[in-house]
Amino acid sequence: MTSRERVRAAINHRQPDRIPIDFGSTFITGIHCSVVAALRDRYGLEKRPVKVCEPFQMLGLVEDDLLDAMGADVVSIFPRYTIFGFPNENWKMWRCPWGQEVLVSGHFNTFENSSGTYIHPKGDVTAPPSGHMPTTGYFFDSIIRQEPIDEDHLNPEDNLEEFKPMSDEDLAYWRDEAARLRGTDRAVITHLNGTCLGDIALVPAPFLTHPKGIRDVAEWYMATAVSQDYVDEVFRRQSDIALKNLELLHAAVGDVLDVVVVCGTDFGTQESSFCSTDTYDRLWQPHYRKMNDWIHSNTGWKTFKHSCGAVEEFIPHFAESGFDILNPVQCSARGMSEELLKERHGDRMVFWGGGVNTQRTLPFGTPEEVRAEVLRRCEVFSPGGGFVFNTIHNIQALTPVGNVVAMVEALKEFNGTH
Repeated sequence: MTSRERVRAAINHRQPDRIPIDFGSTFITGIHCSVVAALRDRYGLEKRPVKVCEPFQMLGLVEDDLLDAMGADVVSIFPRYTIFGFPNENWKMWRCPWGQEVLVSGHFNTFENSSGTYIHPKGDVTAPPSGHMPTTGYFFDSIIRQEPIDEDHLNPEDNLEEFKPMSDEDLAYWRDEAARLRGTDRAVITHLNGTCLGDIALVPAPFLTHPKGIRDVAEWYMATAVSQDYVDEVFRRQSDIALKNLELLHAAVGDVLDVVVVCGTDFGTQESSFCSTDTYDRLWQPHYRKMNDWIHSNTGWKTFKHSCGAVEEFIPHFAESGFDILNPVQCSARGMSEELLKERHGDRMVFWGGGVNTQRTLPFGTPEEVRAEVLRRCEVFSPGGGFVFNTIHNIQALTPVGNVVAMVEALKEFNGTH
């Protein structure tokens, strides 16, 4: 099988020739730029600065030579704009607080003081910063910039400022990217623009210069409980805009795409959830269903839902919403053991992730512990397809490169590709 055939078999619940692998194709299956550099050195690849494809989390671009070395089967069309609202173009050198020199967008504009590094939205140095990286940090945190709101007179338009029809320039970008990857042997994935409903990473709008509406994380969570009519109206209007953009996107890229990341809204914590399944069905499901139904009726794309945490009871609801794939499959959360997930939901939901714990095993375990966990997860998840290997969320800074290599070697061992 080619990589693309392998992924397509797995996401259609057919047994592929071996487990397909994803490293770095999305902003939720990525690798910190410092680890990308270490891996390039470990595999003896050409020495060059890593491109930071997603500056919020400081994720590094995993280029084709490293994808080959790690045996990855998936490649990405990244969105045109970063989470800070500027395109990745006109690359320039930037020295990270930990000393690494990387390539960042020419619009990546920062300033420093004693508390760390601050970044401006859209690269606009006249706007207040929207992100902060502490002096000892390795990624940015959003800065809450919510203006005073009148809870009795909320205007949905204020929380819809970022959702607009795709421009001719945007569509030209997608057409160019599709042309670049047309005929690739790897499966192609992308993040959809504007389909994330209430993703808490996006609520503070680090991409807007002066965001309006509910932009405080705590305020937004409260709104999903006490201002449900408002949230529902925001989601309704947002999904209507998304449907128009889906038509434009499909016309631009066609069948180049295999998988689309629809939404990264988290519903689970380590031990519980942010809302009930009833609230999910009331606020989220109708709008997810509308977008996913359009995708399934008009394209061959599979739909990808990211949610961290203890979400086992939500999985049937995700499936009813039209999602084909769940990520990151946090097996360490309550009720999320790999055996239970595979037994209860493996016939309907594809597990994209779950390969190794990035909170404990990968960063703090031994190479032997990493190998054992990877082999165990592969044994449970792989039968009958429905599994694409990835770590449980992004590989973080300071993760020992020897452990990452141990993970890759365990995969090769299981797949028989040594």
